[in-house]
Amino acid sequence: MTNKKKTVRLALTILTVSSLPVVARQASSPGSQAAAPQFEVASVKQNRSGENRVMIGVQPGGRFTATNVTLRMLIRNAYQLQDFQITGGPSWLADDHFDIVAKAEAGDGMGDPFRADPNGQPSRGQLMIRALLADRFKLVVHNESKEMPIYALVVARSDGKLGPQLKTSTVDCAALMAAARGRGPLPPPPDPSGRGAAPPPCGIRIGPGNLAVGGSPMERVANSLSMFAGRIVFDKTGLTGNYDFTLTWTPDQVANRPPGAPPGPDGAPPIDPNGPSLFTAVQEQLGLKLDSQRGPVTLLVIDGAEHPTEN
Repeated sequence: MTNKKKTVRLALTILTVSSLPVVARQASSPGSQAAAPQFEVASVKQNRSGENRVMIGVQPGGRFTATNVTLRMLIRNAYQLQDFQITGGPSWLADDHFDIVAKAEAGDGMGDPFRADPNGQPSRGQLMIRALLADRFKLVVHNESKEMPIYALVVARSDGKLGPQLKTSTVDCAALMAAARGRGPLPPPPDPSGRGAAPPPCGIRIGPGNLAVGGSPMERVANSLSMFAGRIVFDKTGLTGNYDFTLTWTPDQVANRPPGAPPGPDGAPPIDPNGPSLFTAVQEQLGLKLDSQRGPVTLLVIDGAEHPTEN
C-alpha cells in the first residue's frame, strides 16, 4: 500500500458530540423499525438558507438537533455508514436540507439514549433517528453485502510500540456523562475547526485534517478513520480499553488562502500543504497502520423516501 492521500471532503463543517457514535460502522438490520424506540416529540422543517455550515449534536437527556442536514447525512448517521455504502433513493436525497429538533421521553430509566453501546451496536438514540426517518420521511431500506476493498487498522510496529500521540484514557466516561445529564446542555467546542484543540473528554471532534478523540475504544477510532480513508476501516489492532489522541494531517483538498489571510467562514485556520497524508500521520503519530485488504461491506439500498410534512 502506498501513502497516497485518499481523504474525502466532508460535507460537515463540524461534527461534535460527546456521546454520539461516529457514523462509520456497518449497517445493522433495518427491518425492525416499527418496534424501535421513538422520540417523544420531533420537529422537522426544510432549511432553505443556502448556508454550507452543518451541525449535528446531542445533549444529555436525549435531545437531538440537526441543522441544515440532508436526508443522506441523517441516514449515514442513523445507520453508522459511509457515503459510498448508501445507494438508490430520490434525487433530492443529498440536495435538500432540513432542520430537526427531537426529544426523547424523560425519565424512562434507560439513561442517555445516545450513549455508545460497548458492543458496537446502534445506540437507542440512533434507533430513534431511524424510527423518525421511517415515520416522517417514509424511508424504506434494505441491506445488501458486497466484497469490496477495505482497510484494516493494525499496530504498525512488530514490538507493539504505539505512537507519541496515542495515550490510554483515564477518564470514567460513564460517570462523566451521568453527571452531565444533571447540568443541562454541553458547552460548544473551544475550537470550531478542531485543529490544535484538546480532545473532548469522552467523544470525537472532527475538523478539516484533524481528528480529536477522547475516551474512545479502537473500534470507534476505526469508524472515524473511515470518514477520511475512502473505505471502511475495521479495527484489527487487538488493543483494548479507551484512548485519547489528536491526529493531524493534510487533506487532499486544501483551501488556497494567501499568507496572513483570516480564517475561512468555518473558522478553520490554514492547513499546511506540506503536511503528512492521512496514512503517514496514522503511522507516525499513532503507531498504527491502514493495511489494504478486501472484505464484506454492507450496503444500504434506499427503496423509497418522501419529503416530510413540516411541523
